[in-house]
Amino acid sequence: MLDFAIFAVTFLLALVAAVLYLYPASRQAAGIPGITPTDEKDGNLPDIVNSGSLHEFLVNLHERYGPVVSFWFGRRPVVSLGTVDVLKQHINPNKTLDPFETMLKSLLRYQSSGGNVSENYTRKKLYENGVTDSLQSNFALLLKLSEELLNKWLSYPESQHIPLCQHMLGFAMKSTTQMVMGSTFEDDQEVIHFQKNHGTVWSEIGKGFLDGSLDKSTTRKKQYEDALMQLESILKKIIKERKGKNVSQCIFIDSLIQGNLNDQQILEDSMIFSLASCIITAKLCTWAICFLTTSEEVQKKLYEEIDQVFGKDPITPEKIEQLRYCRQVLCETVRTAKLTPVSARLQDIEGKIDKFIIPRETLVLYALGVVLEDPSTWPSPYKFDPDRFNDESVMKTFSLLGFSGTQECPELRFAYMVTTVLLSVLVRRLRLLPVEDQVIETKYELVTSSKEEAWITVSQR
Repeated sequence: MLDFAIFAVTFLLALVAAVLYLYPASRQAAGIPGITPTDEKDGNLPDIVNSGSLHEFLVNLHERYGPVVSFWFGRRPVVSLGTVDVLKQHINPNKTLDPFETMLKSLLRYQSSGGNVSENYTRKKLYENGVTDSLQSNFALLLKLSEELLNKWLSYPESQHIPLCQHMLGFAMKSTTQMVMGSTFEDDQEVIHFQKNHGTVWSEIGKGFLDGSLDKSTTRKKQYEDALMQLESILKKIIKERKGKNVSQCIFIDSLIQGNLNDQQILEDSMIFSLASCIITAKLCTWAICFLTTSEEVQKKLYEEIDQVFGKDPITPEKIEQLRYCRQVLCETVRTAKLTPVSARLQDIEGKIDKFIIPRETLVLYALGVVLEDPSTWPSPYKFDPDRFNDESVMKTFSLLGFSGTQECPELRFAYMVTTVLLSVLVRRLRLLPVEDQVIETKYELVTSSKEEAWITVSQR
């Protein structure tokens, strides 16, 4: 998807295709405001293409028709929710599966995630424990990798343009693979091999599952299947090696192994976490540094907090927890960048939002990108302002959307800590500076990125 021009359309294609594959019953979203199909066969897909992305299409749709809207995928309706109030009405507090994880599993055609509330709660706790234990056990490793990047940047002349996206992807791949899958990835060649396969799988997830374009390209299909098979083979090998053994250094997979999960569940959960954590971590690091380069005041305030908390002492897990303003910077980064602009759930039972009935098995989109730029919830929504998260009610709203607190996506929680350590190391020693006249354009995908490489420069403090 990272190299696919109209990812938003293919994401919707794949997600709906996966849902219809599992739930083929017809349904209607009768009476919900929205637009009629532009094309008899494709519904409103031409409108999405013309808008540039699914996110931009939903922004226009909600502006025209309000917080609850409908449009058409082929001959089937889709409902989108675009304000905090309607999302509050729809989110079921008993749901324990993360929507982001659910989407990726659907796109990969993984199907072991279904279970009752008790089973889903157990798996959620395994995820949470896995994230906590892997971060605690590998903190020294994370610090080492962050300092390696710092030293690399310190070695550059001050006028050197640094390719931020490239460096952050490499950093995220090295840190995530070792913390999730272990010492195999201390070897840079293993990381490069994983990154290549990861890129192939990520770029093809969902592409052509409905229209058959992937099946029509023998070369593409073989590359995708080979890459996925290689990733699964690596995970199976690691799972087998670590089962029943006492290991000194805990990684994310260990928590899944110790839970009451079968081998297929362990494989699928570790695959999803590995795929998503690498991308979310890379993009969170990239956007956070981008915003810091364009806001001297915010960067100064962050440096002052880091200096106050650590002084000349080493960076430790205990003191990292004291970086409250840094957490506000990362929350505002997620909000301003609209890091994950769309999420989705399948309507399990018939539901009601305001006066509208949503039939069972309707695909309901959470237009998170729309919600995150709603001026009634976020004053001056296009301004990068971490101070807005001083307000406890704002943090509660953010938690409701799955970006913090008990509803926080586990991959994002992992990324928050990795990015916090990296920023602590970098900002402590460097000023992060923008490249003059650079305009960074946004590409709205499953995880939001910049359309082109983002360049920065640095200078020593």
